[in-house]
Amino acid sequence: MTADVAYWIFAAFAGVFGLLFGSFLNVCVARMPEDRSVVWPGSACPSCGTPIKPYDNVPVLAWMWLRGKCRACKGAISPLYPTVEALFGVLTFLLFRRVIPDLADLDTPHLAAFVWYGWFLFALVALTFIDLRHHIIPDEFSIYSVPVGIAGAALIGWLGYTGAPTWQGSVVGALVGGGGLAAISGLYWLVRREEGMGMGDVKLLAMFGAWFGGTAVVTILFLAACAGSVVGLAMMLVRRGGMRTALPFGPFLALAAAVWLYAGRVLEPYVTVRVGAMLELLAG
Repeated sequence: MTADVAYWIFAAFAGVFGLLFGSFLNVCVARMPEDRSVVWPGSACPSCGTPIKPYDNVPVLAWMWLRGKCRACKGAISPLYPTVEALFGVLTFLLFRRVIPDLADLDTPHLAAFVWYGWFLFALVALTFIDLRHHIIPDEFSIYSVPVGIAGAALIGWLGYTGAPTWQGSVVGALVGGGGLAAISGLYWLVRREEGMGMGDVKLLAMFGAWFGGTAVVTILFLAACAGSVVGLAMMLVRRGGMRTALPFGPFLALAAAVWLYAGRVLEPYVTVRVGAMLELLAG
């Protein structure tokens, strides 16, 4: 077996790993907003409550061979379930390619980084679908994850992984992310006397700062604002009334964070140069 073949086998295994965790991700999306346990009871049909057998709980494939229906009552099962599973499987596969680009990198530091970033992706996908449906961001996927980000940065740095911020940079990033957005939100309230974004978004940006550092937070916020503006304008044009449309900002932040995770190496030099030029301009 050649090194290339072995590498692609490991990458495929990472994708399967993502599919399996995508099934659990569906449980989190369905239950966490209702404060229900994500562990017990097991998965059941949303229509009749019949427990789902293990062979009917295979990610993506089970939905396909059951034709999107419950085996017991024939009630429809939302295509959202296989979509989330497939999405997380693809994202995990791409994460493996991003963090472990070569078979020689299949070592403890890179595997630890893969798990660390994997949790981050899990939180991104979960909070996106929860925020779209319920307009809330659970603290487990935002502020409670900040210590995980800082501890993870410290651990993988100690192990020798160099593709993430130091734990000091992680702390600064969390402060910049949470504090910066809180300041913007407070200023908006002073000017408009209304809330421009929820505290869930503030906590979420603190989490992003813990994983990526302070420089990335500025870019993520900018990308999210651009994406949100484009979608918001499109929705207003479709409705033809020009009326204001309430959109959760969390999914746009999550999208921007995913862009940074996969393309940050390309964006970071450009961002660093621009931020440096702005600071020089302000200083001069």
